[in-house]
Amino acid sequence: MKVRDLAKKFKMQGKDFLALLEKNVGIKGKKTVSVLSDKEIEKIDRYIESKLKEMRGKETGEGKEKKEKKEKISERPEKKVVSKEKKKETPDKTTKTKKEKPASKTKPRPVKTKGKIIKEKGIERPAIEATELKEVSAVAVEVKEEKVAHPVKEKVLLEGTENIKQLAENIKIPANEIIKYFLTRGTMLTLNQCPGKENIKNLCDYLGLEVEFYTPEIEERPVEEKERVLVPRAPVVTIMGHVDHGKTTILDTIRKSRIAEKEYGQITQKIGAYKFNTPKGSIVFLDTPGHEAFTAMRARGAMITDIVVLVVAADEGIKPQTIEAINHARSANVPIIVAINKIDKPNVNPDKAKKQLAEHKLIPEEWGGDTIFVNVSGLTGQGIEELIDMIILLGEMLELKASSEGEAEGVVIESYIDKAKGPIINVLVRNGTLKTGDHFVAGNIKGKVRAIIDDWGKRLESAGPSTPVEILGGEGVVTPGESFKVVESEKIAREIIEEKTKKVAGRELAARKITLENLYSEIQKGELKELKLILKTDYAGTIDAIKNIIEKIPTSEVKIDIIHSETGAISESDILLASASNAIVLGFNVPVLQKAEELAKSEGVEIRTYRIIYELADEIRRAVEGMLEPEEKEVLSGQALVKKVFNLSDNTAVAGCLVVNGTVIRNSIAKVVRNGSIIHQGVISSLKRFKENVKEVKQNTECGIGIEKFVDFQEGDIIQSYIKTKVARKI
Repeated sequence: MKVRDLAKKFKMQGKDFLALLEKNVGIKGKKTVSVLSDKEIEKIDRYIESKLKEMRGKETGEGKEKKEKKEKISERPEKKVVSKEKKKETPDKTTKTKKEKPASKTKPRPVKTKGKIIKEKGIERPAIEATELKEVSAVAVEVKEEKVAHPVKEKVLLEGTENIKQLAENIKIPANEIIKYFLTRGTMLTLNQCPGKENIKNLCDYLGLEVEFYTPEIEERPVEEKERVLVPRAPVVTIMGHVDHGKTTILDTIRKSRIAEKEYGQITQKIGAYKFNTPKGSIVFLDTPGHEAFTAMRARGAMITDIVVLVVAADEGIKPQTIEAINHARSANVPIIVAINKIDKPNVNPDKAKKQLAEHKLIPEEWGGDTIFVNVSGLTGQGIEELIDMIILLGEMLELKASSEGEAEGVVIESYIDKAKGPIINVLVRNGTLKTGDHFVAGNIKGKVRAIIDDWGKRLESAGPSTPVEILGGEGVVTPGESFKVVESEKIAREIIEEKTKKVAGRELAARKITLENLYSEIQKGELKELKLILKTDYAGTIDAIKNIIEKIPTSEVKIDIIHSETGAISESDILLASASNAIVLGFNVPVLQKAEELAKSEGVEIRTYRIIYELADEIRRAVEGMLEPEEKEVLSGQALVKKVFNLSDNTAVAGCLVVNGTVIRNSIAKVVRNGSIIHQGVISSLKRFKENVKEVKQNTECGIGIEKFVDFQEGDIIQSYIKTKVARKI
């Protein structure tokens, strides 16, 4: 049984149940998807049973106390009034005192629970403390207590996305009363409409309820299943490295050997992955454009790759993209095999590349490290067999396992529309067996499997674990990296998608991202132990200088980790890595590419740029200490390309430009970018259309731009227009 299944049985959130196991049962290092052994389940049962006995003992003790009190009362000497009453009684009737009253019918007050109200009664403290009740919520323990002397405010836990009907059920108020409440306040709502969080809060305040909103875990319905038999599966491998270092050549050499072995015709390359079979085992190769695609999938939660093969050319050594690939693989916690390529070239020295990689903590086994190095030639095929053997060996060491039993689960590799076939979904099956006719959910798309096609273009009736296949029958295109899951019926598929849509709509993703503004509060809540940074600078020497300064910042509550550092402009790749790692991007004297700016907004990634090193370090220090001051933030409004330069008689210059994107604004901050570096920053002092002065110029429009105290324009320069906006700090 999985942890999440047991947690659901006990009606607990996965993270709360994991905390219970670690704190009180002594079971550590588990995840919600981890499978519990029989011994561990037995251990949990013993804890629950002991907790029940303890609570029953408390309850029994309270009952005994009450009984003793009643007995003492009955033993008190009777007053004279009682003797008068005796005359009126018959011998068979039981004596009653006038002061006795029937038991109170006051409804018990509720305590907080997930979307419902559990009834609580009692003058005294509950027999079970709130923390204890949460810990053993699986067993429906009823705590019998006396009438509440000091009523507490009722609490209810809601998502904030409920419609009127659902809201009425959760807070135990008739739907028509809720509708009437909103009608009197000028809002007309039907049963199927959602009032929104603010209106729900106002309603609860009016009713005397204390409401708390929560974000539920997005998790598919648990599959009712028996324990699956796990068997070894093929490792999934992604080949990464610098441009022109031979990644494609190595893949092509492996493909050719596979074709010769199988004696099939030309293989299909649309699938994005293929399975390579050897007598020693199988390997699944992902055919991706590089580490950017790798990180983009990981940013969506798809931990699909088991091993990264890093290709480094022996004649060139490590390059910027090599270092970037290392950082991406490390951030994903994926083991690396280094393939030193192009050893067929004359006078190459593989040891040179090894020394360079050792500086980045990739130390060869023969030097006492733990990284596998293989010398190969993608052109001649030398060392390819050894590389394949090392991949299989590492896969065995990782003990990768899966089960062919039950309904299929996997990850979407690629998806597109075929004019003849319709929507195509390329899937890597990770668990279970996929069969023709299965209903499935992939991201927010449902469908029914009409056909299963392998990477050879051959139709299959079924596909087991570590099998890349092409599926026909989806109702639309799916984003790569989304989960794929077979369900029992179309009805269940529809319900899952509706649940997902509702939950995602009520979730604020940006709030989960780390910014310098919310850094201190996250530290205080204990939710942040490590601050991850991505550093981009204009010069390589600047990187070390900034690293040294940041390392000296005193931080006891949080570790500052620079997961990637490089020279050059802030690009899309930096944003993808930041999104996947929940990191902040810091730029020193470098521009932000337009596409990177747009991607950062959609992914909720914070970008900070600086021109003075100590400003950078001071801001991080203040953020850690919770002392950030209000600031004005520069926002890119538009970019213009310099087409021609006009030198004027008064020793000034005007750049004839074409606005390539956004809007260029007069009196805004201008940054002149040449060959990827900022060469000047000033103010746009003049902006003209033909001979007329204008306030702004929009995209695809020609104009003349003059910048204060700058005349050194060159054709091909990029002029970036920035405006300042005030950004509220959220500490």
